[in-house]
Amino acid sequence: MTTRILLQTTIEPVADDWNIARFSLLSDHLAGLRGEDGAPLYSVTARDREAPPGISDPVLATIDQSDFDELWLFAVDIGNGLNAEECAAIGRFRDGGGGLLVTRDHMDLGSSVCDLGGVGRAHHFHSHNLDPDPARRAIDDPFTTAILWPNFHSGANGDYQEIAPVGAVHPLLADPDAPGGVLRFLPAHPHEGDVSAPADDPSARVIATGTSKVTGTRFAIAVAFEPQPGGAGPAVAQSTFHHFADYNWDPGTGAPSFVTEAPGRTLIENAEALRSTGHYVANLALWLAEGRRMRRSEAARLDEKLDEALELSFPASDPIAIDPIAIDSVPGE
Repeated sequence: MTTRILLQTTIEPVADDWNIARFSLLSDHLAGLRGEDGAPLYSVTARDREAPPGISDPVLATIDQSDFDELWLFAVDIGNGLNAEECAAIGRFRDGGGGLLVTRDHMDLGSSVCDLGGVGRAHHFHSHNLDPDPARRAIDDPFTTAILWPNFHSGANGDYQEIAPVGAVHPLLADPDAPGGVLRFLPAHPHEGDVSAPADDPSARVIATGTSKVTGTRFAIAVAFEPQPGGAGPAVAQSTFHHFADYNWDPGTGAPSFVTEAPGRTLIENAEALRSTGHYVANLALWLAEGRRMRRSEAARLDEKLDEALELSFPASDPIAIDPIAIDSVPGE
């Protein structure tokens, strides 16, 4: 069965911004993944908002009624990208087993995700849902002075960073072709955001960290929320959408005019780092579908039990006995 993925930004299609066209390499990569039979694993829809802030987007506001299995939400807004109706629908989507990736960027960029609840609580910003650890509320990138914390400097756009697993290796980081079977590289960004596992949610944990090239500070790259049987689907809070943006995979694709930092090229020039990035994306797509698979498996199990109960309650009748004498006496025969 083909898994349906929605790649969605929280802004309208503004040309000089992080609109969905700037995630085309991600979309193409997902659409190109194939199963053992050669059939596509994923059907990908990529879109921006249709409605301005304050007016509900027709897709986001009804996503719980759609046939999408996963929502990859790129919060590229200035704090007004989601409204209450959309947040409620996204919450119901995940409650129904849907997989959810929520990612943002530095400072207050994408802070509308705070209103999501659940996975939204894993995201910390400059003015919203501050990190409970004061040590992480400090400037880490000193070069772009207009951007305040959180702004962890993992490297230039277009370069790669080496990440480290936290605790038991999560399936999202499994990589049989890497040393030790653990994925090691993701795209870098000069000012990543801040995520942590909500202390009161036992389903959530930090699974990977990066390291600042300026201060040496370790910071969380991703928080995974495990799917719950009959409950919420899997979710990931990612520190920055730049792990998925075209510009960070290949700086030759260009960036909005407000991006002023000089890019690097080590990701596209390092085959292993580029492969690692693609493998992480494939792991995400597979794992985020786990909630729907669990729901389908549970439904099939219940159907089987119902069939067994019906069989016990209403056993098949014996064949009707036919009296040959009665046949011989039928009038007209």
